[in-house]
Amino acid sequence: MPRKKAAVEKQLSITWKRSAIGRPEDQKATIAALGLRRLNQTVVKQDNPAIRGMIEKVKHLVEVTEG
Repeated sequence: MPRKKAAVEKQLSITWKRSAIGRPEDQKATIAALGLRRLNQTVVKQDNPAIRGMIEKVKHLVEVTEG
């Protein structure tokens, strides 16, 4: 019987740190798509290329910690 590998998925904690007021609509939409609704709110997401791309787009507005 083959053994199953334990998939250890990395997670990212994303905290919204700077306001999106005056930012382009696509950046506001990205913040919402990440699940952030309030300033200083933190969400935990799986580390994957799609989430990394979203973070890259709004990196000036959020703070990210791995783990």
